[in-house]
Amino acid sequence: MISKIFRAVIMGPPGSGKGTISTRIVKDFNMKHLSSGDLLRSQILNKTTAGQLAKGYIDHGKLVPDNVMVDLILNELQNMKSHSWLLDGFPRTVTQAGALLKNEPIDLVVNLNVPFEVIIDRIKGRWTHAPSGRIYHTEFNPPKVQGKDDVTGEDLIQRDDDKPETVRKRLETYQNNTQPVLQYFRDHGLLEEFTGRYSNEIWPKVHSFLSTKTEPLQYTHYGE
Repeated sequence: MISKIFRAVIMGPPGSGKGTISTRIVKDFNMKHLSSGDLLRSQILNKTTAGQLAKGYIDHGKLVPDNVMVDLILNELQNMKSHSWLLDGFPRTVTQAGALLKNEPIDLVVNLNVPFEVIIDRIKGRWTHAPSGRIYHTEFNPPKVQGKDDVTGEDLIQRDDDKPETVRKRLETYQNNTQPVLQYFRDHGLLEEFTGRYSNEIWPKVHSFLSTKTEPLQYTHYGE
């Protein structure tokens, strides 16, 4: 039976295309997108009590404690009671996952399973024009002249965050931190994993599965 209000969580490593897939889910299934990162930045910017509390930890290079994040997210979800939503970037710990399930009925957890080597290959192709922030990619959006900015002709640089060794460490950290959370949702029968190399390969699988759970705004036919 297809439910009227649908609540889901999306998970996936950095560079897995989570932003792209989230945007498509929200659009095709008329869901509200709640990003914990965006919410945190907004609360800090607006100097709310929760935002100031979180900022204190962030400024000292510490993780925002579970109870602060849980309160922040649950308060926001209270305003979305009558609407389907997609939660992105939360939960990050088993404690957070438990608090979420205790307070909100979750229908599905979507996990994007993209091979690390694919993500590393994708990210290491990024080159940046530092003064303007223009980003190029050796495969998807190459500069007209290799290593040079199209507009100024100045040298492009590779940010430390985009270097293969940095990306690999970030992915390994994510995996170590996230496996217990994925297992928690798996144990509760909520986890559905979608494997692929690219967003356009994964998206039809996600769309097809979600269509069995909640009504899309329109049905899209994807070839086999």
